[in-house]
Amino acid sequence: MIRTIRRRLAVDDSHLPAHLSPLIKQIYAVRGCVVQDCELSLSNLLTPEQMAGLSAASAIICQAIMDNRKILIMGDFDADGATSTAVCMLALKQMGAQQVSYLIPNRFDFGYGLSPEIVEVAYGQGAELLITVDNGISSIDGVLAAKALGMQVVITDHHLPGNSLPEADAIVNPNIAECGFASKSIAGVGVAFYLMSAVRSELRKHNWYQQQAIAEPNLGQLLDVVALGTVADVVALDGNNRILVQAGLKRVRSGRCRPGITALLEVAKRNPQRIIAADFGFAVGPRLNAAGRLDEMALGVETLLCDDIMLARRMAAQLDSLNAERRDLEADMQQEALKSLQALSLDEQTLPWAIALYQSDWHQGVIGILASRIKDRYHRPVIAFAQASDEEIKGSARSIKGLHMRDALELINTRYPGMITKFGGHAMAAGLSLKKGYFDQFAKAFDDVVRELLDEADLTGELLSDGELNAVDLTIENAELLREAGPWGQAFPEPLFDGYFRIVQQRIVGEKHLKLVLETECSRVMVDAIAFNVDMAVWPDATVQYAHVVYKLDVNEFRGKQTLQLMIEQIEPK
Repeated sequence: MIRTIRRRLAVDDSHLPAHLSPLIKQIYAVRGCVVQDCELSLSNLLTPEQMAGLSAASAIICQAIMDNRKILIMGDFDADGATSTAVCMLALKQMGAQQVSYLIPNRFDFGYGLSPEIVEVAYGQGAELLITVDNGISSIDGVLAAKALGMQVVITDHHLPGNSLPEADAIVNPNIAECGFASKSIAGVGVAFYLMSAVRSELRKHNWYQQQAIAEPNLGQLLDVVALGTVADVVALDGNNRILVQAGLKRVRSGRCRPGITALLEVAKRNPQRIIAADFGFAVGPRLNAAGRLDEMALGVETLLCDDIMLARRMAAQLDSLNAERRDLEADMQQEALKSLQALSLDEQTLPWAIALYQSDWHQGVIGILASRIKDRYHRPVIAFAQASDEEIKGSARSIKGLHMRDALELINTRYPGMITKFGGHAMAAGLSLKKGYFDQFAKAFDDVVRELLDEADLTGELLSDGELNAVDLTIENAELLREAGPWGQAFPEPLFDGYFRIVQQRIVGEKHLKLVLETECSRVMVDAIAFNVDMAVWPDATVQYAHVVYKLDVNEFRGKQTLQLMIEQIEPK
């Protein structure tokens, strides 16, 4: 799908520090940066006191540690859940907790969150205090079950709450109404990190470290794990999240990260010294997620917890194999989805405004990625379903700008009570379950609601460009400046530029990547470029001599030599 290119309007950037290059100043300014956003120091982090429920939660956990009660971390089966679990496990053990373990529900047996069924498993393991991470805000029945069995429950989450909150002993979630914490986009791992910081302070008040003759832990050592989970969960990189991510990247670049992250970077063929946020998002995160999608997320958690680099490498190799299997499954499912749309004689003009897909043999662990791929292709909200049981199908939803997916599902649930058995999530991603046999009715309701909430213009994909670079600006120096000006990510996008080029050379490399040599129109400067996963029905095309190209500046490293390369986001023949 060729997306409309819209160039950002120039804005006043005089309020930003003078030491920034003119290019970076303007890029920061159009993204709404103020002076403090340019200094990603840990001293500028929001303070824990602003997070509602943190004091009560830390007091409960502190008392459980001092009483030597059995603490169980209840995680989630994605990268955010795995990193949240790892942060709590590592921190609590460093703080002297003697009885702390974790449990992550298998998505195929128990589904998401603190269900009554997984509470029974936790009770069987002797848990006295349950701490949920990256889940729990919608687990009303699960919390009741835990309380009935005599367990305390502390919920930490970042997902949007429903109309009612669970009756937990403490709830920490920046998105509940009474919380004044400014970073509403913080990931589950960020909430867990703040909680562990509060627990550390609470134990200090009780002279715990002196009594136990242990050193007070430096929780900054966990910021590489926090950064990984934050980027992998694709939360908005507001100022606070950028500070957390930048601190974690610095640890990795300086060789001070967890062995498991080092091993995952190795199997992904990423250089730790030059890692950027996108490497967490596109290389490390998917390998970690593969465990929860196809097998047990315990493998991912154990990789993060591992202190032995050789063992970590073996586990990372297992995760890499699972990720390769996931890619194969995803490719097959995507082809089946596209065929089903083509069988209905649908093109981009006749597609429904909202796409719902279902095939009984699709893999539950991969439908979220499938929904994301179809959403990217057609720029429409997409929900992909797979069979969960004889009575139920499960769906994973991905949205586009302008549509709050969880709110849309809530509207459908209000209009058609009983059709959706459960749902939850964010503005851009959500999950749900349907009673089997209701798919066609749901697909129609989904399309109707989206037509109410969106305008037709919202269905046109758009690329925001930071403008055209002059030939003299196409330099390695500027590519390095942009790299250092990150971290870039969700809601703080890496700069895109656009311009017209003459195509000097074009060829396919790998399976379907288009390698090009481009020449600027006026100054006759030539530069290498690459476009990944091109449409082989369109490229290469020797008849195309000129193209409008949207790209990122990048530094290509090959055999120790660095050269400038344009990473092509979109190429349109002209």
